[in-house]
Amino acid sequence: MVGHGPQPIVAHLKPVVDTKHISRRPLVPHDGSHSIIVPDLDADAGASPPQIVEVHFVAAHARPHGKKLATFGRRNENGFVTVFGVVGEVLGRNCAPSWYRVQLPMRPNGATGYVQVSDVVVVQLRTRIEVDLSSRRIQVFRAGRSVLVTRAGVGRPGTPTPTGRYYVNQLLLSDDPDGVFGPGGVGISAFAPRLEQWPQGGPIAIHGTDQPATIGRAASLGCLRVPNHVVRWFFRNVPAGTPVLIRS
Repeated sequence: MVGHGPQPIVAHLKPVVDTKHISRRPLVPHDGSHSIIVPDLDADAGASPPQIVEVHFVAAHARPHGKKLATFGRRNENGFVTVFGVVGEVLGRNCAPSWYRVQLPMRPNGATGYVQVSDVVVVQLRTRIEVDLSSRRIQVFRAGRSVLVTRAGVGRPGTPTPTGRYYVNQLLLSDDPDGVFGPGGVGISAFAPRLEQWPQGGPIAIHGTDQPATIGRAASLGCLRVPNHVVRWFFRNVPAGTPVLIRS
């Protein structure tokens, strides 16, 4: 068991809105075969809608005040609130953070940039995910304690699962719980190394499957396949922003 360490930090674009409610807004995933359903930030069934203000954009820079690398809206192209994983900070003259160094949900894998503190809201998390490709195992920790261990299907030799440090950047529900993705997937800020031409750049996810026999095997195009009940557990227990370590 891994011991306690510093709590990971996640930055959301301002303002943070409620993402727990799910809409029926279909989108085409990267393989073009099924639709997926994403969180709806515009409505809260049975309660007052969250406050949504005019959408603005935040720029990620190569260094503080430096070259712009990319711009991000409050929601990504799937409608999920934009999240960055914080890996460092730059202190201003008053010794308070003025810029955060963050992981970016874009190619190349492991991309980082700097965002201004005034553009984001920072939240500390207690969860993290570790993926061991050689043992084909995923382990989830909360406050330093192991709370879940599960077998996983991994990428085939020709389409390997990328290694590195990433984070959960979105939660997606399938419109067909018995389909290829099972009940849905937990999106990771990583991309399949050899699928650059796929829609959205070939993003990686931990998702369910309609082929449970492939769990524990090298059988996917880069994603991580887990039992469908484990995906549902992830939805309840793993928030966006959770760090993800994938090692060989």
